[in-house]
Amino acid sequence: MGGCFSKPKPVELKIEVVLPEKERGKEELSASGKGSPRAYQGNGTARHFHTEERLSTPHPYPSPQDCVEAAVCHVKDLENGQMREVELGWGKVLLVKDNGEFHALGHKCPHYGAPLVKGVLSRGRVRCPWHGACFNISTGDLEDFPGLDSLHKFQALQLQRRTKVMAKCISPSAGYSSSTNVLIVGAGAAGLVCAETLRQEGFSDRIVLCTLDRHLPYDRPKLSKSLDTQPEQLALRPKEFFRAYGIEVLTEAQVVTVDVRTKKVVFKDGFKLEYSKLLLAPGSSPKTLSCKGKEVENVFTIRTPEDANRVVRLARGRNVVVVGAGFLGMEVAAYLTEKAHSVSVVELEETPFRRFLGERVGRALMKMFENNRVKFYMQTEVSELRGQEGKLKEVVLKSSKVVRADVCVVGIGAVPATGFLRQSGIGLDSRGFIPVNKMMQTNVPGVFAAGDAVTFPLAWRNNRKVNIPHWQMAHAQGRVAAQNMLAQEAEMSTVPYLWTAMFGKSLRYAGYGEGFDDVIIQGDLEELKFVAFYTKGDEVIAVASMNYDPIVSKVAEVLASGRAIRKREVETGDMSWLTGKGS
Repeated sequence: MGGCFSKPKPVELKIEVVLPEKERGKEELSASGKGSPRAYQGNGTARHFHTEERLSTPHPYPSPQDCVEAAVCHVKDLENGQMREVELGWGKVLLVKDNGEFHALGHKCPHYGAPLVKGVLSRGRVRCPWHGACFNISTGDLEDFPGLDSLHKFQALQLQRRTKVMAKCISPSAGYSSSTNVLIVGAGAAGLVCAETLRQEGFSDRIVLCTLDRHLPYDRPKLSKSLDTQPEQLALRPKEFFRAYGIEVLTEAQVVTVDVRTKKVVFKDGFKLEYSKLLLAPGSSPKTLSCKGKEVENVFTIRTPEDANRVVRLARGRNVVVVGAGFLGMEVAAYLTEKAHSVSVVELEETPFRRFLGERVGRALMKMFENNRVKFYMQTEVSELRGQEGKLKEVVLKSSKVVRADVCVVGIGAVPATGFLRQSGIGLDSRGFIPVNKMMQTNVPGVFAAGDAVTFPLAWRNNRKVNIPHWQMAHAQGRVAAQNMLAQEAEMSTVPYLWTAMFGKSLRYAGYGEGFDDVIIQGDLEELKFVAFYTKGDEVIAVASMNYDPIVSKVAEVLASGRAIRKREVETGDMSWLTGKGS
């Protein structure tokens, strides 16, 4: 292109940030009592970003003189649709340019600390490269899960997370009376997010959250990935949080009946509680073995931190048999290879993860396990557990093979924990799941359900009724249920996203692949650096990847935008349309 252009004068970009408290004292105050800003002066006009968000309690509100400004780059350094991490002396900020506007946010995902600069920017939000959480770039608000906290917007940089401003409970009878405004049965992700969303939306009546567990809500997916993590390290919120926002948690509380006519629930100990709105989020119960010898000691399912901790303790230097090569079984097997003397996996299918990830990906993962000394017994099942003095000694297979075993972990799936609803009049399907509509409503007005125990219409798969027992999905459903308790008419539109980690390698997955008829693989399966597209007919319905970030987050964003991905688009191997590195 011909012609001569004079170079525009560079415009300097500045960010003004509230200092974290511990840094604040270091700032010298000038005679006027105002903070002398740590100004990094440069040429040109400065563009200022001012703090809009203040820290929520328990932090005191910073005053304007706690502002510090820093020149971080030139306005021209960033193209539209670009993200950059910038250093500000005591920490980093994610700088985003979108539609000509700049935004500055916390640079790490509050869920597990992923660097958001490696994520996907699209439609005014950034999607985490690891687990798919989405944040609004204008506000920092969490728009899709997993995780509970939002990002700081122009905020203290030691803090990568921000709890949304929440209402407190002002109900005078809270904690004492036998009636509550909202009762939530189940304190997993769905139950907790429902309670938090109600408070974020300004609801100030009584909320009671009850759980079978002895712990406050915790990060259950971590149990099988890191078996010796202690309960206090798994907590999603500290005890003070529940006290501050008036969310009452009843632990070791089992609901035995629900009477929808009188709006009462009865607990195992006889305690009765009246509600006006009810959320059912009971989750599922692990399936157990029904073979001969099932009562011997040291055979476990993993549902609680106590289960997981006990398995690790007993497995050290001993022989472990894992039954089931799905996510839970394989994560447990991977974790125990370093600790146990031997690890064997028993599975009915011919490859691990076959139904979920297909034959070829399953085989590649199986090889990774075999390289880590895991022995597989495929296309067989357990016919007997043999004990010595009541403790497990051998696992006998249908193939008549006998495997030495001191500990057995059973990961053969789960069933919805909905037995207590059988006589309630709340609809259950033939498998025990609670069918809900897009607003998470059951067949009974004022009764909502969310999480692993529900089937719901999946919007981008033609409203097919599905059950998706993922952590991220439970968060999203909990939020939608809360919004509809407040008559906001919200609908489920989340694209399912899940992940697993084995031997320090992560596999990410987005979409709903049930019924796929072909798998198109790009990259190198041997090297475990690949992306697999699951197709049905002409359409891509799911994607999985290893060492190929942020492609799964990118596909999730495309699906979330309502655009279908055609099989021919992924067959060519040219992924530039998806990774943004081309047309």
